[in-house]
Amino acid sequence: MGLMDFIKKQFIDIVEWTEPGDGTLAWHFPMQDREIQNGGSLTVRESQPAVFVNEGQVADVFCPGRHTLVTATLPALTYLKNWDKLFESPFKNDVSFFSTRQQVDQRWGAAQPVTTRDKDFGAVHLRAFGNYSYRIADAKLFHTEISGTRDTDTVADLDGQLRGLMLEHISDAVASSGVAFLDLAASQVQFAKAMLDATAPAFGKLGLKLESVTMQSVSLPEELQKILD
Repeated sequence: MGLMDFIKKQFIDIVEWTEPGDGTLAWHFPMQDREIQNGGSLTVRESQPAVFVNEGQVADVFCPGRHTLVTATLPALTYLKNWDKLFESPFKNDVSFFSTRQQVDQRWGAAQPVTTRDKDFGAVHLRAFGNYSYRIADAKLFHTEISGTRDTDTVADLDGQLRGLMLEHISDAVASSGVAFLDLAASQVQFAKAMLDATAPAFGKLGLKLESVTMQSVSLPEELQKILD
């Protein structure tokens, strides 16, 4: 590195993230033309684990606290970078923060009837609506599966995918709930629990934890509603 290149380069002393509001799942610290100073400070607040990424590979995950960035605190990076070269910062790495706070009041619902199979009535069409909440449980896995190199990840970015996962498992929930099909509307709590159990593993594969599922309404096909009435 030439002297002028070194002079132009910006060195970062403090790395931290202050969430501007609700709805952000991950935020990438701006690193273009910047390097973290050796001995710099990393501040990780509660519910904000920080992930250091080197050339696309997760190198270290930091838990809440104040960390001084020296060789001893980044042992996983020692084999990735040269630490002893003049004017070469060892922290030429991407840094992302993740919000592990619970994301509440997320809506799911079947705009179009979902076909399920019932032992008494065969193939039937069901509409169901409700809420769910989730959080990031594994920042490293979430980075690998979802976040990648994007600057930010928001709740809105994942809304369609997670809503699809909920709807995909309605049939599994009906089958595992143990509730007679005609009693689903009157057994919403039990049905919601079955939805959570059926869908949670799919969330887990993305580094997420499905915390709760609530059922607001279940609409039976018109012909079956007449029988129930």
